[in-house]
Amino acid sequence: MTRTGRKSWRQWTPAAVAAGAVGAAALVAPFTANAAVDLPDKTAAEVLALVQEKDVDAFSGTVEQASNLGLPDLAGLTAPGGPPGGQNNDDGEPSPESAALELLTGSHTAQVFVNAPDQARLQVLDQLEERNVIRNGADLWYYNSDENEAIHATLEDHQKPDGEMQAPDDIATHFLEKIDASTEVTVGSDRMVAGRPVYDLILTPRSTETLLGSVTIAVDGETGLPLGVTVAAAGSSDPAFSSVFTEISYEEPAADLFAFTPPAGATVTEIQPGEHQGDHKRDHERDHVDKNAAEKPTVVGEGWDAVVVIPAGQQELPPELTQLSTPVEGGQLLSTTLVNVLITDDGHILAGSVTAERLQAVAAGQ
Repeated sequence: MTRTGRKSWRQWTPAAVAAGAVGAAALVAPFTANAAVDLPDKTAAEVLALVQEKDVDAFSGTVEQASNLGLPDLAGLTAPGGPPGGQNNDDGEPSPESAALELLTGSHTAQVFVNAPDQARLQVLDQLEERNVIRNGADLWYYNSDENEAIHATLEDHQKPDGEMQAPDDIATHFLEKIDASTEVTVGSDRMVAGRPVYDLILTPRSTETLLGSVTIAVDGETGLPLGVTVAAAGSSDPAFSSVFTEISYEEPAADLFAFTPPAGATVTEIQPGEHQGDHKRDHERDHVDKNAAEKPTVVGEGWDAVVVIPAGQQELPPELTQLSTPVEGGQLLSTTLVNVLITDDGHILAGSVTAERLQAVAAGQ
């Protein structure tokens, strides 16, 4: 069965996959037990150079992700008017947002296959279902075995999918881009990760307003590929989030891993090139709104103190999260160990890895 879809790819891609990326009280140990490891001594600058100069075109392996964000298991949370596990979408099916939120709680195992520059596959392996995101050239697929539903999009030339797959090296890139004068960068003890000797590159924010205490990136001592990322909240040495390879191979994955054909009986949604943008244009024309004049999200501040401000009416939090917010001056606050979200009384949404006080200060200045 095939149907034409009008949902954006970002709406459908699980946040932990497209993104990821950024779950359980019992965290998977981010690194294997210490063994005798003696890599050549390197400074922090030299380890950063090793990452920047890495030349890894292909790899595959198993990734364990876990988070302890102070949130309950959202898979069992009931949204108002909806079934356990979250709200339904307009078709009566569980919403993509609910699936994404579920990936942010509990522990998850994924198989990652990459053959750069345009072939990648991530399989999230949960107890009762398997979710796949597959890129093969211009073809992008998302498949959920539990719903037996596939979604297909075609990427235009040089276009990247809205939700890029998030292996540990992608997550590491996000944090490495934050390095500036407000970041202390040091090298910890050598370790073994996924059978590979690694350098521990430790990023420690100097900011007093961020919720992040430190970010540890395990860098393969030979290839420079980040094999693990562990994030600790300010004032804690325990991991609040980790994404780590437990197995890694640098052999080129088999080509058939990227050739996806929907199983028999699967519901297939086709997203036509430019269709989503066209829908938005028609909506704006219908409502007599100048698309160029529409408010857009903004970023206030830089680095670790950055706050994303979403204009009123541009986006709503899923009910699963709204239920967990608490009243504060000026609105409602959703608080986790690594991220705070403020929903103001006038409908703005402010989010960042910063204190609630900073969010309120930014909101007051809008």
